[in-house]
Amino acid sequence: MNILLFLKNNKDRWWALPLILPSLLLPSLSVVNTFSQLGDGLAALYYLPLFFLLAMMLFFGLAAVPGIILALFFRYYPSVGLFETGAGILHFIVPLVLSWGGYRVFTPRRNMTAYGDVRLMAQRIFWQVICPATLFLSLFQFAVYLGVYESRQSMAGLNPLNIRTLINYQALLVSGLTGVPLSYLLIRLIRNPRYIRALISQVRGQIDKKVSVMEFLIWAVMLGGLLSLLLVPMNENSSIFSTNYTLSLLMPVMLWGAMRFGYKLMSIIWTPVLLVSIHYYYRYIPLHQGYDVQLAITSSSYLVFSFVVTYMSMLATRQRAINIRSRRLALLDPVVHMPNLRALSRDLAKNPWSALCLLRIPELEVLGRNYGVLLRIQYKQKLAEWINGTLQPNERVYHLTGYDLAVRLNTESHQQRIDTLDEHIKQFRFIWDGMPLQPQVGVSYCFVRSPVNHLYLVLGELGVIADLSLSTNHPENLQQRGAVNLQRDLKGKVAMMNRLQRALEQDEFTLMIQPVRGLRGDHYHEVLLRMPDERGELISPDQFLPVAQEFGLSSRVDLWVLERTLRFLTEHRDRLPGQRFAINLAPSTVCRAQLPLEVSRLLRKYSVEAWQLVFEITESSSFGNSPLAAQTLRQLQQMGVRIAIDDFGTGYASYARLKSVDADILKIDGSFIRNIVSNSLDYQIVASICHLARMKKMLVVAEYVETEEIRSAVHALGIDYVQGYLIGKPVLLESLLEEKAPCESA
Repeated sequence: MNILLFLKNNKDRWWALPLILPSLLLPSLSVVNTFSQLGDGLAALYYLPLFFLLAMMLFFGLAAVPGIILALFFRYYPSVGLFETGAGILHFIVPLVLSWGGYRVFTPRRNMTAYGDVRLMAQRIFWQVICPATLFLSLFQFAVYLGVYESRQSMAGLNPLNIRTLINYQALLVSGLTGVPLSYLLIRLIRNPRYIRALISQVRGQIDKKVSVMEFLIWAVMLGGLLSLLLVPMNENSSIFSTNYTLSLLMPVMLWGAMRFGYKLMSIIWTPVLLVSIHYYYRYIPLHQGYDVQLAITSSSYLVFSFVVTYMSMLATRQRAINIRSRRLALLDPVVHMPNLRALSRDLAKNPWSALCLLRIPELEVLGRNYGVLLRIQYKQKLAEWINGTLQPNERVYHLTGYDLAVRLNTESHQQRIDTLDEHIKQFRFIWDGMPLQPQVGVSYCFVRSPVNHLYLVLGELGVIADLSLSTNHPENLQQRGAVNLQRDLKGKVAMMNRLQRALEQDEFTLMIQPVRGLRGDHYHEVLLRMPDERGELISPDQFLPVAQEFGLSSRVDLWVLERTLRFLTEHRDRLPGQRFAINLAPSTVCRAQLPLEVSRLLRKYSVEAWQLVFEITESSSFGNSPLAAQTLRQLQQMGVRIAIDDFGTGYASYARLKSVDADILKIDGSFIRNIVSNSLDYQIVASICHLARMKKMLVVAEYVETEEIRSAVHALGIDYVQGYLIGKPVLLESLLEEKAPCESA
């Protein structure tokens, strides 16, 4: 066992296969060498030893040189003596080393690429065919001229530029064009016999998928028939099909095979066909006047046919590979690298029945805008990878545009599997920059039968049901939930979004204010946003702000309010000196890294002091855990802007969050203030909030102060500011000027 392992690990050393193979194979491969009597000498039609040894160099490098020298010595020494053997070895080594070295220099990274790559064909034809053939023939002519090769004078002739030299050169070219790939394949199979499996797989992969067994049999019969006609001995009854005309007929048959069967198979078939045709050349080239010209023309046909068949089979194989890759890429999203909608449509068509699921992650859109598109890409990839672990082999996750994913399931035990899938998705955690994210995922599903002709409509209805799943927190079935009402709601959302965009573009919003008064006599106003409908009636922000958040318009709305407020302060600076305003900001706005720069730019543009602004922030799950939001708030506070936490005590705002929040003002939600007089529990909650706020040196604002009893109670608790209908109802921003006018006249 140790000996076998040693031989396996060292088989490429110079003393192993590179030393043994040339001596074993060179005599056998020399059988295919073909020479023809031409006048008083010989002309080569095919010469393989040079190119077999070049294949050894290409495979083993310089480690093959000792084996090549030894094999040449054994081959020539018994017949020609030591001097001519030494010259012959040098005659082989020089073109071999120069050709191998040039190829390695000019194709360093791809020199071991398998044959059949059309991109390497030019380099290989030059360094593995033209260069060794030219050097070998030139050195041979020079050696004969010097009298080194006395035994081979008949192959050169007196004139080196005669027709015999042309035939010899063509023979070397065709031998290199076909002999190097054949020898390389033979060496590879000997070195690793298991490669035969990979070779068979490659042959099958390169054959056109539309090729049938009948087509291959017809082609094989035609090739065999033409080859048989070509090799029939000539006599007085021979027809034109027993001449080299039949050799020309082989060309279209081989081109047919090259276009349909690929390079691997054609190289394996064409080389033996060529060797047999060359070896029995005398059966279709008659001896008559002009035999040397006919032999030269036939020799050139061998070369041209080999080049055309090889090149066309490479092109056809490459074109099929490009087409296959293009079809595969057409089914793959280029950004997310996941199967796309086209792949989903194809897979639905392949299966008679399928359970089609849609996963909707609306928060992913907001996170993507705040943290970049890379977050959305990686989230989808990781979620798909998480889901794929529970799927069967023919089930997949598909990428859809926006923040949706689709899953195709088999219908067996579908209900149980969908519930299991939903639970599995809820366990998914995505870590982004050290921060765990768990956006809510809505799951909707339905059953479809192939073919699905209106897939886009089905996905649209599933999207509507997925929105319902976000509120129910469990998978929803499209067949059990009517989508008409939900589609009507979606249509209303789209209409509201269009109205929001029109209001932003045409400045159709209305700004209102509500006073916030302090126990020490100071006060400021909270800016409230309203939007008119088609009839001119004002729409409550509860109706349009959620839509703005869902469609990504919150930041634009907040910046619009900020700029209009600052413009109002600038225009009425003399009448409203030292006026302060509180402006509400959505969590998505606070999570924008550019917000401090935009606020600073607007303050400089309108010459307003930062202390005149209070930004009210409503906590949410994304805001409370965001380091970027905390950094943005710190930058705003460093500028002089005050930060207020709005609606504290509800939603995500909690005592635990209060420890990490660094704000200036804390606004207690009105649901606690409204019942503070009648409900002792609410009173204790408000008292505890005030106590914690004082410990953090935060001012406290009480909302919904609507009666004198409530105001007295909050004063008793030491709350700093009060806001509500008792203090003042929301009025138009311009009414603030009317309040100042009586004071100025007095």
